[in-house]
Amino acid sequence: MNLKDVQNTFHKELDPLYGKEEVDNFFFMLTDAFYKVSRLDLALNTKYAIDNYDAIEKALQLLKDEQPIQYILGETEFCGYPFKVNASTLIPRPETEELVEWIVKQQSALNKQQLHILDIGTGSGCIAISLAKKLPEAKVYALDISDKALTMSRQNAELNNVNVEFIEANILKSDTWNSNLENMKFDIIVSNPPYVREKEKKQMKANVLNNEPHLALFVKDENPLQFYKAIIEFSKSNLNSDGVLFFEINEFLGKEMIQLLVDNNFKDIVLKQDIFKKDRMIKGRKNNE
Repeated sequence: MNLKDVQNTFHKELDPLYGKEEVDNFFFMLTDAFYKVSRLDLALNTKYAIDNYDAIEKALQLLKDEQPIQYILGETEFCGYPFKVNASTLIPRPETEELVEWIVKQQSALNKQQLHILDIGTGSGCIAISLAKKLPEAKVYALDISDKALTMSRQNAELNNVNVEFIEANILKSDTWNSNLENMKFDIIVSNPPYVREKEKKQMKANVLNNEPHLALFVKDENPLQFYKAIIEFSKSNLNSDGVLFFEINEFLGKEMIQLLVDNNFKDIVLKQDIFKKDRMIKGRKNNE
């Protein structure tokens, strides 16, 4: 059996689940990772054969079980940078890349020689590490409740050759703020916290619902803004004068997020849509009046 035969098997087994184009993408991601064989290589040599098919056959079964390709490979790309991922971390999304780019574009307005940035709920570290790459003069901190996620984010910081200070703490418990972040002040606080309501589970794809960490995804229907409320409360003492909060948000709760920031005396509030025209990001500046 050669790789072309394996590709045909992939289509036979997976097209009903993912569609032909997506299956081709998966197949060539795997051949490149496992065998250093590209799409062009196989086009030029349709008889391309290899000795060991175990890895790609195992990957085929995992894809049939709807495991995300990023977890199968153990890696993904975010903002053009490589990141290791596993079941302890969310898979970074393109929408979150937009949040990072928004922060980078806005940072010049703060007029600081060295920005102090905190990423709350860092997961794989994708936001914090990408900001550290794009804003090399900034001092970047990243917080998460999960020690397993922090282990992965530290590996990603090393992989991308940046210095980020990682902190294990629970933003929902103010005693952990005081023990880990006492007297620390930030110019930018950013977070992509859990925001999917339990009632929205039925809208999610099985490969997300059955694989990615629920701790990083879901909130109770009756209190969907609990993380935003806690972060805003934290910011009252830990965000510098005229400092800015940036959030990724639930697309259905944009109005509620605007009101939450207004109620907490933030100014210059902007609700921003993502590439899919969904309300996905919001920022607000601390009002010191």
